[in-house]
Amino acid sequence: MSNALTNTKMSRFNIAPEMDSSSSNSNEYTSYQDCPTKVPFNGLQYTDVDAESQNFLSDHHLGKKKYEAEYSQGSASFGMSVFNLGNAIMGSGILGLSYAMANTGIAMFVILLVAVAIFSLYSVHLLLKTANEGGSVVYEQLGYKAFGIPGKLAASCSITMQNFGAMASYLYIVKYELPIVIKAFLDANDNAWYTNGDYLVLIVTVSIILPLSLLKNLGYLGYTSGFSLLCMVFFVIVVIYKKFQIPCPLPENFINITVNVSQPQVNTTEEECCKPKYFVFNSQTVYAVPILTFAFVCHPAILPMYEELKDRSRKKMQNVANVSFLGMFVMYLLAALFGYLTFNEAVEPELLHTYSKVYNFDLVLLIVRFAVLTAVTLTVPVVLFPIRTSVNHLLGASKDFSWPRHICITVALLVCVNILVIFVPTIRDIFGFIGASAAAMLIFILPSAFYIRLVKKESMKSVQKIGALLFLIMGIIVMICSMTLIVLDWIHNAGSSDDHSDGH
Repeated sequence: MSNALTNTKMSRFNIAPEMDSSSSNSNEYTSYQDCPTKVPFNGLQYTDVDAESQNFLSDHHLGKKKYEAEYSQGSASFGMSVFNLGNAIMGSGILGLSYAMANTGIAMFVILLVAVAIFSLYSVHLLLKTANEGGSVVYEQLGYKAFGIPGKLAASCSITMQNFGAMASYLYIVKYELPIVIKAFLDANDNAWYTNGDYLVLIVTVSIILPLSLLKNLGYLGYTSGFSLLCMVFFVIVVIYKKFQIPCPLPENFINITVNVSQPQVNTTEEECCKPKYFVFNSQTVYAVPILTFAFVCHPAILPMYEELKDRSRKKMQNVANVSFLGMFVMYLLAALFGYLTFNEAVEPELLHTYSKVYNFDLVLLIVRFAVLTAVTLTVPVVLFPIRTSVNHLLGASKDFSWPRHICITVALLVCVNILVIFVPTIRDIFGFIGASAAAMLIFILPSAFYIRLVKKESMKSVQKIGALLFLIMGIIVMICSMTLIVLDWIHNAGSSDDHSDGH
């Protein structure tokens, strides 16, 4: 099919004017909920609507029909869309990939990474085709069209869980990394209260995150999007560079502290310690797939980006996804590989924190830490924004903005995420649980279920529908198996907590 014909079809692609009011609720706020650092790519801010219900596909052209306003041609170029989607994919999940490789082996990790990347791209294909056939570029609205209120709730809850997990992972980075930065500047000891990660998380939340989160419009924080991606690129470069600076075997005290307890306690030679493993299976291996799915999920951002793509077509948006996923695949592989080769089985669930066991002070790593801390601290309010909006809609609140309601929901969400960060011992558990539940829903289950339900022109016996059905079944199996194994690992760790900590 020619591009001209595709564009002609797209120009006629619209939402039925008789769209029901219940489904329009999900259109009041259509943000990049899974990838919250993004703002409308053309930089438009709709000042005629309240900031708390400001939508991406706003009905601000009151003189036009609704579908004409929503499906006006976008302004984002192919290159800018690739950059934005790459930034949407990239997140704190990159810090856990070396740990996943240490517990799967290089060969198994590469196989899993390739598989998750391909499956993610396939789900993008399903999502784009479903959007065309279903007549909506809003994830929750597709859920409503497919399964009514349960479908909308499933999409909304999955996106909210993913965002909540992302917000928790960012605060974990503050908890792990800020004490190291403070010690470097103040030469403080570990017993000082201002080097306690739990206290620092509370201080940063109250002094920085809460005031920013209480703002009605967080659009300006979208500038942290590019900064956050640059930080991660710098992080990958430093990981590669440090591989050739840190000796192997590692200092003896480092290995004694962080070696995985899941491994048999045997006397290993220096040669064995420094020899990378290609296939590994232990109790921590079950976290590998959830960590990878957490790192790749960004599907609620696909549809808004599709709407904003200049001269859009499904094929062009698929190419944007292909290029973005390829770029992130390379970054993920490099970060995981060189991080693992540096520390081998001694790598921790949060890679950047692992370097603190080797370096008391290193200027390059200090710069990386400070940059990443700044980026994630400024990103938390943007992550909170769509969660607060979803909660507001869930409570059935009116469209009129209310400061008391706005403040109460914001404070309640920050209290919940701080409790989670303080009392859950490791970021691995967040990556694992969210990756096995919400990320599996967003990558595997929901796109395939929506496709099967909404794409009417293909019979259930067609290759496309059979493929989507198999994808759905595989997603359910992955989610159930991952959640079961993770819960069993938690029970095992709780039962053996009297012996020793789990090394994280």
